[in-house]
Amino acid sequence: MRTIGSDIEHELVINRSRFICALKRVGDEAEAREFVADRRKTHWNATHNCTAYRVGEDARIQRSSDDGEPSGTAGIPMLEVLRHRELTDVVAVVTRYFGGVKLGAGGLVRAYGNAVSEAVDVAGTVRLHSLPLVTVTVEYEFGGGVEAALRRRGHTIVDARYGELVELDVAVEDPDSLHEGLAELTAGHALMEVTGSTVVEKPT
Repeated sequence: MRTIGSDIEHELVINRSRFICALKRVGDEAEAREFVADRRKTHWNATHNCTAYRVGEDARIQRSSDDGEPSGTAGIPMLEVLRHRELTDVVAVVTRYFGGVKLGAGGLVRAYGNAVSEAVDVAGTVRLHSLPLVTVTVEYEFGGGVEAALRRRGHTIVDARYGELVELDVAVEDPDSLHEGLAELTAGHALMEVTGSTVVEKPT
C-alpha cells in the first residue's frame, strides 16, 4: 500500500480564489470524517470545503463531496488524484475562498485536482510493507554491536529493550537470513523468535 509521507497544508491562488488543500494520514473512516469536520469548523466562513478520502486495505472505502460546487467538479477530481497516485489511508480537504471570478466547470475540475496533486507532491509518498516482526535476544555485551550491525544491514529496529539481556524487535523480510547473520555476529549466542508482524514505511 502507498500513502502520504506527512500531513500537509498547501495553498493555490487561481483567478483570485484561494484553494487550501489539507492532507492527513488516517487509520479509518471515522478519523477521516473527524478531520473533515475539523477543517469545516476551522474554515466555517469559506465558500466551500470539498473532500475526498480513500481508507483501508486496497482503499476499499472511497468517498467524496462537492460541498455545493457544481456536481462532479470538486470531490471527484480530488478523489481521482488519490486513485491515480494509488494512495490509501489519506483524506484531502480543499477549502475555497471565492475571489469573485467564476472558473467554469472545467476550471473547477483543474483547480481542485491541481490543489490535491501539488499537496501530494509536497507531502511525498511512502510505501507501507507488512513484514514479520522478530524478537532477537542477546546477552548485554553483544547488544550494542548487534543493534548497530542490524541497522547497517538495512533492518528496521522497531523497539530495543536493554537490561541484563537485550531484546530487539526487528522487522525483516526474510527471518531465515536474519538467523544466519545473527549466528555469524554473536557466535551463536543470539536467540530469535517470530513474534508477529508490523508495518514499515519505505520512501517511494
